[in-house]
Amino acid sequence: MSQIILLNKPFGVLSQFTGEAGQRTLADFGLPPGVYAAGRLDADSEGLLLLTDDGGLQHRLADPRHKEKKTYLVQVEREPDDAALAALRGPLDLGDFVTRPCEARRIAEPDWLWPRDPPVRFRKQVPTAWLEVRLTEGKNRQVRRMTAKVGFPTLRLVRSAIGPWQLTDLTPGQWRAETVQALAFPGQNGDSARQSRSRPRR
Repeated sequence: MSQIILLNKPFGVLSQFTGEAGQRTLADFGLPPGVYAAGRLDADSEGLLLLTDDGGLQHRLADPRHKEKKTYLVQVEREPDDAALAALRGPLDLGDFVTRPCEARRIAEPDWLWPRDPPVRFRKQVPTAWLEVRLTEGKNRQVRRMTAKVGFPTLRLVRSAIGPWQLTDLTPGQWRAETVQALAFPGQNGDSARQSRSRPRR
């Protein structure tokens, strides 16, 4: 059995265990020894980050060829119309690569989200909107680049799910550990492969 950690990564934290003086890293959250991030989440993004002690599982979780869908809640400047959403769904040419088609839709502001620390900087005369974006890629700053490309800069980005794993009730900085069968994913092959182990506090 392999161990997988679900962490709600706060804003401003690097998705690694080391950093420059004054930078917050994964070492600040009392995670078990021997786990490594499966993929990454930019320091200025928040939400679900998976870590594991299994190298094969780490590779599979981070590899876009396995098409684990990632769900992002995105606050953007101004209010995208149907044409902008259609463009966002792609394929979208970002210059150095063309995105795969994805899902994108308008949603109401999530009522369960925590206040960001520090708060998002708004322009008082400019409205904002929330989107739900689901994609199987995860290139550097991809969602931010996508929304900027269609004319609606991202103000806040929260990853709420990776495949079957979700933030649920984890608060920023909180994590929980589960066990999974090596290279097996919950909900695949009819196999309920995970067992909750703990919900450590911050």
